[in-house]
Amino acid sequence: MVAKISSGNSIFGALSYNQKKMDEQHAKVLFTNRVIEPADGKYGLGICMRSFEPYLIANQKTENPVLHISLNPDPKDILTEKQYAKIAYEYMQQLGYGNQPFIVYKHEDLDRHHLHIVSVRVDENGRKLDHNFERRKSMEICRKLEQAYHLIPADRKEGCTEPELKRVQYGEENLKGQIAGIIRLIMKTYHFQSLGEYNALLSRHNITVEEIKGGVGDKPYAGLVYSALDEKGARVGKAFKSSLFGKTVGYDALQLRIKLSGEIIKEKQLKERTKGVILKVMPQQLCRADFEKALLKKSIDVVFRENETGRIYGVTFIDHQSKCVLNGSRLGKEFSANRFNELFSAPHMGHEKQPQHHSSAGHGLSFDPDFVAQRETDAGTESTFHIFSMENNGIDPEEEAFIRRMKKKKKPKKNM
Repeated sequence: MVAKISSGNSIFGALSYNQKKMDEQHAKVLFTNRVIEPADGKYGLGICMRSFEPYLIANQKTENPVLHISLNPDPKDILTEKQYAKIAYEYMQQLGYGNQPFIVYKHEDLDRHHLHIVSVRVDENGRKLDHNFERRKSMEICRKLEQAYHLIPADRKEGCTEPELKRVQYGEENLKGQIAGIIRLIMKTYHFQSLGEYNALLSRHNITVEEIKGGVGDKPYAGLVYSALDEKGARVGKAFKSSLFGKTVGYDALQLRIKLSGEIIKEKQLKERTKGVILKVMPQQLCRADFEKALLKKSIDVVFRENETGRIYGVTFIDHQSKCVLNGSRLGKEFSANRFNELFSAPHMGHEKQPQHHSSAGHGLSFDPDFVAQRETDAGTESTFHIFSMENNGIDPEEEAFIRRMKKKKKPKKNM
């Protein structure tokens, strides 16, 4: 997790940036500390500013009393809102701001969800809080929180990232090796709760698996057979028994992965991220192709299964950020195959039928951007739009009135 700390002299600048995100429905107030609670539960700019007013009026000497912090977990860290709130609270407590007023915003405009915290560096008597070695202390706190919440360390080496895998290309050398590399990584990193969901994920890489059951004498037998697919979804080439790839991708390993996946998906509430993204995208799209493209931008693949007449009878969502594969029926009736068949079969939709296993060229497993590069991109974006430069956000009439009240309440110094 990476923390970015900035200070400024405009409480309006810090709050208005986050308020703008909320107005655009890209952010929400996760929780507050020692802040006025609005009767209607809506944290507007005015009531938020009034919560910090007594501290800033009391301040006599501190030039940059406003604190703005951004907490950024790794994009692959899957956290509930309760966990985000706990992390923010513990961070502020350990940094020395536990008794200060502060507002925690959760930003959701990027695939990488993150937090913004607005507070003040002066106490209720106007005294400046000690912030010597604050950045070093912040780094130490982040390392502790990474361990406590099992987060991916921000200082990880680039060599530790997962390799990007492309689709199997039948006709190229070492078909067995191509299949082996993909299925081993998928079995280790993705969560799915059925053979069908596993197959939906494999299909995006031109692979299919079939369950084989039988018996040798009185002993029952169950195994898996993997095959390559062409671009139309038809089996091609030689089929390979799972035993050729090792026990980690065999029948018993698959059954264990399915069982563990169900527990992990429930415990970490992995469905919520996928469900939320789909709900935002569905009303905006006019046709199936646009729907698929919009989801892919959010690192979600969708696999539709159709019969000979083109009727959609199955749908599976593959969330490459949470590493979770979910049949539509697991998310609710509004995500079922029947719902999408109605949605994309309507005359005005202009539905263009696509191959069942179609995917973008070069599409692979690793949809998550490299964290180091992502941090550099985000930092550049924040710099461009002056996210943390609170002096550069202009003056609002409400803030002008606030400043006048501060000046009136400050007593002029007497000449000695």
